[in-house]
Amino acid sequence: MKFAIAIETGTKKTAFGVVVPDLPGCFSAGDTVEEAFDNAREAIETHCEIIAESNGDVPVTRSLSDWQADPQFKGWTWGIVEVPIEKYFGPAEKINITVPARILRRIDEYAQKHGDTRSGFLVRAAEQAMRQ
Repeated sequence: MKFAIAIETGTKKTAFGVVVPDLPGCFSAGDTVEEAFDNAREAIETHCEIIAESNGDVPVTRSLSDWQADPQFKGWTWGIVEVPIEKYFGPAEKINITVPARILRRIDEYAQKHGDTRSGFLVRAAEQAMRQ
């Protein structure tokens, strides 16, 4: 799963701070930008593992542009990290569904355009529908 991260620039005396705005309370830091990214991935994994252990759901993520417009993060640098959190929510199960061919083509086109897979898109769409 992809997460937006906000990076607060470090100085010679302070580390680069990292916040994962889609996961309230998830933050990290690093002495270099590279270390900040690596530590952010680790923080996201740990945070999501705790959510899964308490039978919670990962919050619906907002787009990077939504977060960039948030005045709380004015002047921060942004990045995207991909973290395989699905393993914490149970093993994947293969299913057989019937979908009209035209709709399936549209799903595949949409998923590909957004850097996703068919399965990933369908899971996120289902989660979003169930939260409403």
